[in-house]
Amino acid sequence: MTVSKAVAADSTKTSRPPRKDAADEVGEAGIDLGELSELLGYSLKRAQLRIFEDFLRCVAPLQLTPAQFSVLLLLDKNPGRNQTEIASTLGILRPNFVAMLDGLESRDLCARVRSANDRRSHILVLTDKGRAVLARAKKLVAAKHEARLNELLGPANRAALLAMLTRIAKEF
Repeated sequence: MTVSKAVAADSTKTSRPPRKDAADEVGEAGIDLGELSELLGYSLKRAQLRIFEDFLRCVAPLQLTPAQFSVLLLLDKNPGRNQTEIASTLGILRPNFVAMLDGLESRDLCARVRSANDRRSHILVLTDKGRAVLARAKKLVAAKHEARLNELLGPANRAALLAMLTRIAKEF
């Protein structure tokens, strides 16, 4: 107990008063984020978490994650691609991608078909059910999720943010 009291007493002596500039943000439980709120990586991650939460709420009836939705979108636009190409495009590690495909296949949303050109490779195809689920998901995402983001940002800021994020992804 004496150590805890000493540490507590010591921390009150050395702690600085809260800064008053506009850059300061307060996190959950009233914690001063200090310099953390000025770090782009931290802000991007926080935004990503909020966006994923909203996405999951929007497509809850379909039980799709953002990654699964992305896979279905790529399969729809890129028929005949193999597992490695799709996983690589999305930045998903092979073991994680195989597990995700297992789940999508078990729900009859996609299928792995042996490549005619390379028997070691599997081509991914959307099933009819996969196309139907994707069509419904696209409507939900557009009507709810993207609509909320567009309302929050406005068209010009949305376009600017997309351009900035694309630049970071390509050049960093």
